[in-house]
Order: sequence, then structure tokens, then C-alpha cells
Amino acid sequence: MYASAMTNPPRPRSPLWMVVLALACEEPMHPYRMQTLIKERGKDHVANVAQRNSVYQTIDALLRAELIAVRETSREENRPERTVYEATEEGRRTLQAWIRTVLSTPAREFPDFPAALSLLEPSMKPAELRGLLEARVAALEARLAANAGPPFELPRWFLLEEEYMAAMVRAEIAWLRGIIDDLRSGRLRPPTEAELRRLSALPGAPTEAALQKAMVRGDQPGEPTKPRPARRARMAPSPRRDRR
Repeated sequence: MYASAMTNPPRPRSPLWMVVLALACEEPMHPYRMQTLIKERGKDHVANVAQRNSVYQTIDALLRAELIAVRETSREENRPERTVYEATEEGRRTLQAWIRTVLSTPAREFPDFPAALSLLEPSMKPAELRGLLEARVAALEARLAANAGPPFELPRWFLLEEEYMAAMVRAEIAWLRGIIDDLRSGRLRPPTEAELRRLSALPGAPTEAALQKAMVRGDQPGEPTKPRPARRARMAPSPRRDRR
């Protein structure tokens, strides 16, 4: 029973579920107020609200799950109808369970950067990869500079998420710089054809067609291209003398 609980702990569908439910637990609130507080409190750094309807879609999902309920609906003159939502008792219990689970149990996450790293082709030039990673470092450094700190002083208790995210970005930058240095020095290079062929007996090895595609450059990845012998310049034919 304990093992089963650890295998399938309660988790929110997304960080935004947790944020919206927390706001509804704080006090009865309408969606526009939620959106305003998400931005004012910097919760848009931890939850994806890039889409305009993200908060409304999350509210609809929490309603279907019976974690929030409609408190009241009102309409002012010349204004659209406004609905106020509040957390249910089940919603309050669920939020506490989510927070404790997420704090203690890492989730299996699938960001796109490791996926792209896993799909690098042997034919990619080290100089090209180095340039791409240098561009990523510049973007991450700009992100760090843009989120250097809150506009006003807050107790550290309320800034732990910013501290964590900055630490993760700094760690990635440090790792990327190491990879860039290895690419520049030649310590990291694409595999040679011989190295690729040694993998052919392993599960998931590239097919012969894939291997030939990787070798399409005409030289072995990871090895300097051998200079081709220069062709002899063709001598112009000497004029034939008339022999009589």
C-alpha cells in the first residue's frame, strides 16, 4: 500500500492548476482578478499563462473536477457577466496534497532541450553545434539579467521559486560552457564511422541506410577530412608539325 502511494502520488495536471486553485483557496475570486494577481506576484514565471484563455480553461477543468465551485454570478450595467469562484473543501485538501507531493517527489519531466541533444546527427559540424550552444548561453544570461530580483524587498520565504530557477539556469550555463570548451578544443567530437559501426550490434543501433546518410559528407565525422590529391594540370597539346 505504501509503495503504491509512492508510485502514484497526487499531482496537479500543470503548475497553473496549482496556482489557480491556491488563489481560489485564498478568497473567492473572479478570473480577471486571478490573472492580475498571477502577474503582480510573478506567478507567470512558474506557470504558463502565455495563452489568453489559459486561466479560464484551467478554471473550467477545476470546476469539472469539483475542486472549485461558483460562488456567485453578477452583471453590472453595460458590462459582461462576472462569475466569482471559490475552492471546495475537496479543493483545499487537494491543494495541500499537491504541494506536499511536488515538494517531496520529483516528477518525470520531458523538456525539449535534452530531446534535441539526443537527436544530434553525427554529420553536424562541431563548429555549428558550438555556435548554437553559445547562442543558448547568451539567451540564458539575458534571462538571468532580466529576472535579477523583485522590484521591492520581500522575505526570502516568498522568493524560493525565483532562487531555485536562477540556480538551475546558472547550472545549465556552467555545463554549456564546459561543452563549448570541449567542442572548441576537440575533446568532444562526432563519432567516427568505425565507432558508429561498432555500435551496430547493440539494440537501437542505426541502420546501414542511416549510417550511409551520416557519412554523406564523404569523410568520417569526428576526423579531419583528408586532403584530396590535386589533379595534374592538363598540358595544352603542342601544335603538330606537318611532316612531309
